[in-house]
Amino acid sequence: MKTLGGAESKKAAKPAAEKAPDTVKEVIDFSKVQIEPLFEEAVDFDTFSKSDFRAVKIKDCVAVPKSKKLLQFTLDDGSGTDRTILSGIHNYYEPEELIGKTAIAIVNLPPRAMMGIDSCGMLISAVHEEEGEEKLHLLMVDDHIPAGAKLY
Repeated sequence: MKTLGGAESKKAAKPAAEKAPDTVKEVIDFSKVQIEPLFEEAVDFDTFSKSDFRAVKIKDCVAVPKSKKLLQFTLDDGSGTDRTILSGIHNYYEPEELIGKTAIAIVNLPPRAMMGIDSCGMLISAVHEEEGEEKLHLLMVDDHIPAGAKLY
């Protein structure tokens, strides 16, 4: 390969055999999974429409001091002002593994003080039981979805 100065590049293309291996997908036995029953009460469309679900970028995440469960998230919600949300998911995630991810939050809940910190919204998670143990997965989406994108 030639550079603009005419000198040859010292980097050679890696052979196909040296490329990163494909990631192995975890096999999940869904026969052992239990989920809560669906709500029987219907919600009208106007009530549902009042909930403002947005894609949020996780700018920072730290454990809340003196709490075993709470993580404090600093989020980009597309508004230009950072949003703080606290979530009791520390049993399932370490803060550093969430930074840079894109999650889903409901952003029009009234602020709620937790451990002296106002939480301004709620991150959305999926919860189920497996072999008597509660499992939780923070709902994360493709990083190409911009902060503030509205979900319908």
